[in-house]
Amino acid sequence: MAQPLRAGLFSEIVGMAVATLVEQKVRSGLTILGIVIGIMSIVGITSLIRGLDESLRETIGSMGADTIFLTKFSAISLGSGRELTELIRRPNLTPDDAEAVAEQTESLASVNIVLGQGGNPTRERVYYGAEQTKQLNVFGSTANYAEVFNNEVVDGRFFTPGETRQRAQVIVLGSTPAQALFPNIDPVGKRVRVGDVRYTVIGVLGETPSPGGFNMGQDDFIVMPHTAYQKQFGIRARRMFGGEMRAVMIAAVPYDGLDRDIAIADIERVMRIRHRLRLDEENDFEMMTQDAILGLWDQISSATFLSLIVISSIALLVGGIGVMAIMTISVTERTREIGTRRAIGAKRQEILWQFLLEAGFLTAIGGVIGSVLGSALGVAVHFATGFPISLPWWSFALGVGFSATVGIVFGIFPAVKASNLDPIEALRYE
Repeated sequence: MAQPLRAGLFSEIVGMAVATLVEQKVRSGLTILGIVIGIMSIVGITSLIRGLDESLRETIGSMGADTIFLTKFSAISLGSGRELTELIRRPNLTPDDAEAVAEQTESLASVNIVLGQGGNPTRERVYYGAEQTKQLNVFGSTANYAEVFNNEVVDGRFFTPGETRQRAQVIVLGSTPAQALFPNIDPVGKRVRVGDVRYTVIGVLGETPSPGGFNMGQDDFIVMPHTAYQKQFGIRARRMFGGEMRAVMIAAVPYDGLDRDIAIADIERVMRIRHRLRLDEENDFEMMTQDAILGLWDQISSATFLSLIVISSIALLVGGIGVMAIMTISVTERTREIGTRRAIGAKRQEILWQFLLEAGFLTAIGGVIGSVLGSALGVAVHFATGFPISLPWWSFALGVGFSATVGIVFGIFPAVKASNLDPIEALRYE
């Protein structure tokens, strides 16, 4: 039975392994190159994916846990395997649907409609004098838009239900167009042009919280009464796969303390009657909640993360094979040294540990370098683009531990080969 190594002997073996790596700097550097690339990719990708995950989760969470979104269809349907052509043939939602839901339900505190958002978004530039914005999303909505979507009016006011009924040509700016057109003056009361139509600015919305400072264009929009939107744009539609696409979404918020499922059933009842669906027919519309959106994102992020990690791990596999090849060559080159050590009393176990520790130290160093470079890559992307990152301490420990494990696993073959060398034959080796 193999005896455990003494602490002093173990320290001596560690010293010999480190000395060998220091003496062969070029070979050691080339050996760990694959490990460095693999760990750098894993740490860098993990930091970006985790940062995006935290950012999107906070953005989705800001929608409100009880808000119900009514759409023609969504990515959730596509994710469940439904055919796109079948979904597009569903009837389009209309402003009348929103009015019916608001009037014929008793569980909803507010019902909001958004035109120009979704599958066929409306985009226009806004002009003020000689200044103009980039292409912005143009939304037509009801007076409770800011309340439903948790936006704060930081200057001026939002339009009223009366202005909506009168098709008043007023708009509320998101923070991006407000800063672009009116960097040093108050925009409230100014006349701007959206496409070919003039509107009066009555309010400005605050910046949407963006975790990590990453701006995904969430403030690149303007909002006008949906009646004024329809007057200028209609309800934009386009033919697609044998069906018609309109960018209409309805958002509903139940009363505080009311079970959300009751509100969902209420909306479903009204919509099924409006669409004349029989009892045996499934819904030809879709309702989404925060939980469903988070569930879809969990599927997407998990699959994406797994795919990227598998791809990055290929570099680790190549690095591990490189470690095994270099260590095998090292055993051949150091055959006489091994024979001499065995002749003066070194045990097989000591030789085995020496080569395993060399492989482990080598790849652990590669893991440290790869973790530092991966973190630097994530930070560089963050400062260059504002993309959110997350660098938890365990990602560094995982990178170093994983790399050391790769070294030990791929170093077993050359280590066993070295420990099994016959002392006499090793001393005769030229």
